[in-house]
Amino acid sequence: MKWKTRRTLVPMGERTLVMGVLNVTPDSFSDGGKFLDVDSALRQGCLMAAQGADILDVGGESTRPGSEPVSVDEELARVVPVIRALRKALPDILLSVDSSKGLVAEAALAAGADILNDVTACRSSPEIFDLAANSGAGLVLMHMQGLPQSMQRAPQYEDILIEVNAFFQERILCAQAAGVDVSQIVLDPGIGFGKTLIHNLELIAGLGFFLPLGCPLLLGVSRKRWLGELTGRDVDDRLAASLGGAAACMSRDANILRVHDVIESCDLVKIIDKVNQTRPAALND
Repeated sequence: MKWKTRRTLVPMGERTLVMGVLNVTPDSFSDGGKFLDVDSALRQGCLMAAQGADILDVGGESTRPGSEPVSVDEELARVVPVIRALRKALPDILLSVDSSKGLVAEAALAAGADILNDVTACRSSPEIFDLAANSGAGLVLMHMQGLPQSMQRAPQYEDILIEVNAFFQERILCAQAAGVDVSQIVLDPGIGFGKTLIHNLELIAGLGFFLPLGCPLLLGVSRKRWLGELTGRDVDDRLAASLGGAAACMSRDANILRVHDVIESCDLVKIIDKVNQTRPAALND
């Protein structure tokens, strides 16, 4: 399987890819306010690339539980200069824009983005389908129940695997109707987006349920609240839990991990991928 992005075909399954989170926001749940100006964001992006990130995901609007939307103009001002600077400094790395606004996605592509990552799966801005179709950009479709402002207020499902799978099927059909090739699509179950602790655990344990859809799977578990619920750790003390969550996702065929702690996650990926690729001679009989 290969994932078609704007500039290249990315092999899937040979190794797990690491997507580094670069939030240029004042209020993201983990790193809000750290990389607000272009220079600090550029330094962080270059650091994550040097640490081994395959993709940098630039976001200008927080989607943490309870967050409020920002204007198009504000998001453009945050995101576009950073993507432009990263593209100049890192011509070979894959750049993703984390946005659900069509105008932001369009401007990010013009600035050098390769991938459109939409937490609403193009429900709020269907024109992102057209942008992906016309540009050939990679497209990440994420499942979210509700909106960030209210998504964690008692989310409910009859059967979360069946419901998320049906959502993915519908979104894939909409994307194809707009001219997006299925090879461009990556699916993200949206851990922590309108889900309780048990919902998150069921999604990770049941990732294999989504494999017949034929799209790579992206998982973002890094530093999230459910890890704190299980461990009792605050958000700045969840590295071990994040790595444990990432390992669990890898054990169930996740293709891409979206992370804050790049160097540690890259070490984890190298070890698990190498073990999975090794077949002892005694097992060859």
